[in-house]
Amino acid sequence: MPRSKRARVVHESRTAKKSHKEQTRRLYANIRECVENYEHLFVFSVDNMRNTYLKDVRTEFAEDGRLFFGKTKVMAVALGHNPETEAAANLHKLTPFLTGAVGLLFTSRDPDSVIGYFDTFRPADFARAGTEATRSFTIPNGLVYSRAGEIPTTDDQPVSHTIEPELRKLGVPTRLVKGKVMLELNEGEEGYVVCREGETLDSRQTTLLKMFGVAISEFRVGLKAQWRNNGEIKILEQGQGEMEVDGQ
Repeated sequence: MPRSKRARVVHESRTAKKSHKEQTRRLYANIRECVENYEHLFVFSVDNMRNTYLKDVRTEFAEDGRLFFGKTKVMAVALGHNPETEAAANLHKLTPFLTGAVGLLFTSRDPDSVIGYFDTFRPADFARAGTEATRSFTIPNGLVYSRAGEIPTTDDQPVSHTIEPELRKLGVPTRLVKGKVMLELNEGEEGYVVCREGETLDSRQTTLLKMFGVAISEFRVGLKAQWRNNGEIKILEQGQGEMEVDGQ
């Protein structure tokens, strides 16, 4: 008797997946729909990208906005490259800003409120290799503490002896003395310099910074330009909360 097809197991790896063209069409359609439904559109850039913090931004605007990130070419086509193809008046003037790590934020929230939110939303995070150190960090000589001088020793505690091999592997001149991790340098040296402000960090340095809980990076969203549904375009100056009118 032939085996019933109903009993056949279909593995998830064999199920149909959404095609790239389908995803592109959906992104295009969603952006075009948002142009009609929201009063303002902001083009934003991201420094020190972290998906966790971008999710926080999505949550913030979940009730009165829509956020798109990535696929800049598709976003540019959806907005329009010229007056003949643009989704609404003057939207094509935003496409030059769609380069790099940028996204679109549609919202009907008051623009000053949006700008104020991003001015204050700058969570600290651990640096990644290849980023620039925003400050210097040195492990003080002597007994090594968990925060290495970042907080008073009265509020800190010595590092566990179990991480001493890892510190040595990372180039920190430590040794165990009666079960305690000691940093012993040459006379006149006050500590081991992990990084100096302005230098490009490597993976060894970022690992040490994370081990001692030193977060020297910031997740920042920079607003680059704004469009209003009356066709008004405003260019947002970097590092400032004020906006200048570019034209209508």
